[in-house]
Amino acid sequence: MQFKRFMASAIAFGVSMLAFAATAFAADGGGDNENTTKSMAALAIGIGLGIAAAGCGVGQGTAAAAALEGIGRNPGAAKELQGPLLLSLAFIESLAIYSLVISFILLGKL
Repeated sequence: MQFKRFMASAIAFGVSMLAFAATAFAADGGGDNENTTKSMAALAIGIGLGIAAAGCGVGQGTAAAAALEGIGRNPGAAKELQGPLLLSLAFIESLAIYSLVISFILLGKL
């Protein structure tokens, strides 16, 4: 059921991106394409950070839920689950930090 919901969301997102692509890249006929490029880069930075934060949030929630479920089933394994959980959360968070660094690099080019 979750996969069908995910696929429906992905298809709706793809269709909406295709619907607005023409207006996003439409030229107004005169001159200042540099401002358009800068505004599109700024929009890409915002969307990219939002997607990265959402993806990392989902990943961290899933990892924490699995760890808590494992602790709930076997409370004696809490100490053995703590280290790998923290390591996986650090790896997940590093993805958000990488996207932040890339957005700073793009922001410097504006």
